[in-house]
Amino acid sequence: MAEMTYIPKYPPSLQRHEKLVLFVAFPQMGLLDLTGAQTVFWAASRYMQERGLPPYDRHTISMHGGLVSSAEGVVLQTRTLADFAEATVDTIVVPGSPHIVDVLEESGDLALWLKGQHAKVRRMASVCSGAFLLAQAGLLDDKRAATHWAMLDLLRERYPAVKVDGDAIFVNEDAIWTSAGVTAGIDLALALVEQDCGHDIAMKVARELVVYMKRSGGQSQFSELLQSQSADTTFDTLHEWMRANLQQQITIDTLSARACMSPRNFARVYKQKTGKTPAKALEIFRLEAARRLLEHSAHSIVEIADRCGFGDEERMRITFHRNLAVSPAEYRKRFSAE
Repeated sequence: MAEMTYIPKYPPSLQRHEKLVLFVAFPQMGLLDLTGAQTVFWAASRYMQERGLPPYDRHTISMHGGLVSSAEGVVLQTRTLADFAEATVDTIVVPGSPHIVDVLEESGDLALWLKGQHAKVRRMASVCSGAFLLAQAGLLDDKRAATHWAMLDLLRERYPAVKVDGDAIFVNEDAIWTSAGVTAGIDLALALVEQDCGHDIAMKVARELVVYMKRSGGQSQFSELLQSQSADTTFDTLHEWMRANLQQQITIDTLSARACMSPRNFARVYKQKTGKTPAKALEIFRLEAARRLLEHSAHSIVEIADRCGFGDEERMRITFHRNLAVSPAEYRKRFSAE
């Protein structure tokens, strides 16, 4: 039997904290759901201390304390909820689980605790399927909420009062934050840090963790590149060529020739396999390439438009407004790493 480590309770003099953040652990939780957000708050605390700001006071808790095993088999030491019964808690973060249906059957007491904490804490957040635990506690009724794309229908089915947002990276409603799958918890945690500490510290954390873009909640959890790779492999080679040659003038004849099909048959099969016309797919590939350059380069908007094959700045601007409802300049202002 593993040796248990004694963790003392807080003395009364230390039971109030400016930014006490509790990460909720439970058997079969997703490890990255928990540790991704924890790492963001840990890194932010270092930058806060450099500026003379009080760091986050971070603790991993569980219903009864002690050792808790994640779905991946990693065992974590936790404090009990009772250790913080008198503490002023700022933020509670609830991870999800790949076995969330089984978890829900055993988490009635945890749901009751979360419901009781709602009125006491400044904000609550869930990562991935952690939204199911907040919904079980009744905290998401009549609220927008995000979760992993593969669990959207299940969340709608089990909790019809929840307004499930099937596209958002994360959602913030009435001091309750929910995020999409797994690594989106890092985006959510960065947003929480930005809310507390400002854009500069949040971006420093993002760069330290090699998170190439600090995504906003309004951005889609779906990437055209990922979808094109995961849907059907028929056009994988063609997609790779498209992404490598965006600066060229690419026509339906060009694409059909590379696919060894007639233009008419290519257009039909492509739409059948991908759900998009070749022209729309090419537009989105160019859009995503432009987004990456706006986020991570100092190239001018005119140069980016040329590099990505839009032809001119105005055509790129129209494309951005049509798909993202912002201009390239506004996008760079919001999401640039510089």
